[in-house]
Amino acid sequence: MENGGGPNEIPENAPEHCPGPQSETAGKSDACQGCPNQEICATAPKGPDPDLVAIVERMATVKHKILVLSGKGGVGKSTFSAQLAFALAAMDFQVGLLDIDICGPSIPKMLGLEGREIHQSNIGWSPVYVESNLGVMSIGFMLPNPDEAVIWRGPRKNGLIKQFLKEVYWGELDFLVVDAPPGTSDEHISIVQFLQATGIDGAVIVTTPQQVSLIDVRKEVSFCKKVGVEVLGVVENMSGLSQPLTEFKFMRMTETGEQKDMTEWAIAYMREKAPEMLNLVAFSEVFDSSGGGAAKMCGDMGVPFLGKVPLDPQLCKAAEEGRSCFSDDKCRASAPALKMIIEKMLAQKMISRTENGA
Repeated sequence: MENGGGPNEIPENAPEHCPGPQSETAGKSDACQGCPNQEICATAPKGPDPDLVAIVERMATVKHKILVLSGKGGVGKSTFSAQLAFALAAMDFQVGLLDIDICGPSIPKMLGLEGREIHQSNIGWSPVYVESNLGVMSIGFMLPNPDEAVIWRGPRKNGLIKQFLKEVYWGELDFLVVDAPPGTSDEHISIVQFLQATGIDGAVIVTTPQQVSLIDVRKEVSFCKKVGVEVLGVVENMSGLSQPLTEFKFMRMTETGEQKDMTEWAIAYMREKAPEMLNLVAFSEVFDSSGGGAAKMCGDMGVPFLGKVPLDPQLCKAAEEGRSCFSDDKCRASAPALKMIIEKMLAQKMISRTENGA
């Protein structure tokens, strides 16, 4: 694998006023005096990065590219990426899901693809397919041991992302969903830099309602504005625990402080005394949203708010089992919310099912 970024990247140990390796004055200007890279820059070939040309050629068959970002980890970004891919594929779109979370690749598990390997042919790396219209690529497929830690510096991560973009043969795609790591680090700069010339539709940012998460989301929105990536909208995930009453466990505390399971009694009591309660969905705020949550933050920063997804144990189970939450009626709290968010996102970009001939 390649261990560095493109030849136009300014080295980390460059002087403050470095003209850049691609500049005509590279290695020759006053700022270059004493730089350890001076001779390399002076003699390096000038011109566009040939890898970027290869990426543009690969991405020419991809209609729409969507980044899924989060300001911090643990907000359900990869879960959203996986379910977005499942939903688009269920609409008969041709979908690719690219996992660039190099150090924490969870997409293979969330798509039910653990233990699968990448195959290479004369036209490039082949994605691992869930369905004929849903392909996945992740470093998780390359690790000999799923418990193995990926301890890489930035340049090597950037090199792998570039390889994914120029080597993977997706074929004709309606959507390429890119699941990025949390934050605004090397991987984010690289994916934007490498895809900029091919056209990025925009980014969906995932957060939870509390201020400690929204502080970091504001930075993510700022990052998108600085690098010229449109914010398609913000999704407030884990927006309160929402669960059918019949799926709860009911406990009673004993005098000794132990918990006694009263679920069977409680359900039987409701069935006898108040059967209409069995159709209720219980809701509880898990995170503090008194500050207005993601909706207020979007209003303050002038970006679209796509909607809320409740914390649904059935959605968590679907992610653990690597399946779509839309394939059955188990995710009664989260699936309708996700569907509305995805339809709103498509409507915003004026994308309809007619694009794929459906």
